[in-house]
Amino acid sequence: MSRQSINQLGQCNTGVRALCAVVTAAGLFAALPAQAGGTINIGPDQSVSVGFGLRSSFTSAEKGAPDGSSRSEDFSLDSIRLYMGASLNKYIKATFNTEKTADNNVQVIDGIAQFEPMPEFNVWAGRMLPPSDRSNLDGPYYLLAWGYPGLVSQYPSYAVGRDNGLLAWGNVDKKVVYSVGAFEGHNNVAGASSESGNLLYAGRVAFNLLDAELAPAYYTGSTYFGAADIFTIGLVVQHQTDGVGTAANKGNYTGANIDVLYETKDTGSGSVTLEGAAYKYDTGDTVDTAVPFDNTNNTSGVGGLTQGKAYLLGAAYLFPQTVGWGKFQPYARYQQFDRDKITNNGVVDLYDGKFKQYDFGVNYVIAGPNAKISATYTETKPDDKTPLASNTDLNQFTVGVQLQF
Repeated sequence: MSRQSINQLGQCNTGVRALCAVVTAAGLFAALPAQAGGTINIGPDQSVSVGFGLRSSFTSAEKGAPDGSSRSEDFSLDSIRLYMGASLNKYIKATFNTEKTADNNVQVIDGIAQFEPMPEFNVWAGRMLPPSDRSNLDGPYYLLAWGYPGLVSQYPSYAVGRDNGLLAWGNVDKKVVYSVGAFEGHNNVAGASSESGNLLYAGRVAFNLLDAELAPAYYTGSTYFGAADIFTIGLVVQHQTDGVGTAANKGNYTGANIDVLYETKDTGSGSVTLEGAAYKYDTGDTVDTAVPFDNTNNTSGVGGLTQGKAYLLGAAYLFPQTVGWGKFQPYARYQQFDRDKITNNGVVDLYDGKFKQYDFGVNYVIAGPNAKISATYTETKPDDKTPLASNTDLNQFTVGVQLQF
């Protein structure tokens, strides 16, 4: 960051610091050199490629300060990823991606051996995204909103939505995209429900009713910024025997959802984006250990799954006019999780309740998902009748910058 940019932030008082962060970040893009991920060709159909992504944000959160009562004002490096890929020939490839962890270490999120003989049938092995909902297959870099919808998207995972396993996927005539696989699964540790090592089975099928989605393989995006006419319906199911609970009190896990994306192509009048999803999580009336409901960062693969239904709705409009270096895309998103009450021998183990979250924001889109700034107001509304000390309405304002090369 330049000295001038630092001075600009220093001149902002508390009340307008978030707005200054937007203006300063926009100014920084004017001075960024043009760069892109590189590919080195080392022989016929042989290559090695490298790239990286970065997400950084400023957040002002109600009761987010260390004292538990004051409003926080924090800058954060949310994500930094190193992307690497290689091709041995047209049919044998590999992917290796990393991610910064919360404790500022680096972990492997993707390590995939890819055997791709034809568009209709491919086999991947290693660590990857299991077949799941659109939000998880988007990942944070390809969502419509800035923040991940962790209130509703709660499929089990080992690391950042990934798991170790074997996957088959295919794209049939650019109209049907399927993926099915077996994975290490949830609670596979001593003392947990699946200490015997049961696998998790997952499958997804997506129907492209208009143009084919532009994302590669079986991946998705929640906006393509008006590049195509999209109308896609996705169906997902996951199942693991003894996937939740403890060794002494276990239950089968089944998760399922339907998600829909509709987006109009920008032919000069802008682009409309609509997305929706409905989920059903079944834990066999079993509490998945003592992990609190509001801990949605279940990246360890143990605990935290909750029985209930969930819903997501999102909408956006990309203005056709270019302002400065990009276009504005205001958006709104709604999440709701209806948690089931679970009783054990007449004793309530987990209370029911409706949990809601509202996001209102605007993306300043410079180069699609490769360069954008987002400003978002978020309000969470836990259910008052659930006896948790953290159940108070909270709000936060976030300004985020995203780059990919």
